[in-house]
Amino acid sequence: MDLILWRHAEAEDGIPDHARELTAKGIRQAAKVAAFLHQHLPDDHRILVSPATRTQQTVAALTGHFTLAPTIAPGASAEAVLHAARWPDGGGTVIVVGHQPTLGEVAAQLLGSAGATLSIRKGAIWWFSQRDGSSQTTLRLVITPDFL
Repeated sequence: MDLILWRHAEAEDGIPDHARELTAKGIRQAAKVAAFLHQHLPDDHRILVSPATRTQQTVAALTGHFTLAPTIAPGASAEAVLHAARWPDGGGTVIVVGHQPTLGEVAAQLLGSAGATLSIRKGAIWWFSQRDGSSQTTLRLVITPDFL
């Protein structure tokens, strides 16, 4: 199984938090990452998206076909994200479009540092793999929009 953590792109400040929209820079960030993912994603992928406006706008650069997952909204736990993705037994490739610090907590847990939080930059993706029959997780890729 592959798990791609995609932090939403840059968003405007404001309240209510769930209604914040992407900035012009955020729209460009999402487009860069979406172009990269178009080239590298397998056809059999699933996409789980937080119900926040900024995450939906981020994934819209890639596709309009995704599943809203209220359990990965801002403030979700790392365990909730992994459960929603059905990691590591769900098979295929799952993209989770979400928020900090949750995605950083997921990344830390997958890298064996449960309880820690890693910083995932806005618009960045972290791509993890775990092959059938193996309990070893591999970090395949970390990339930010400014490198694309």
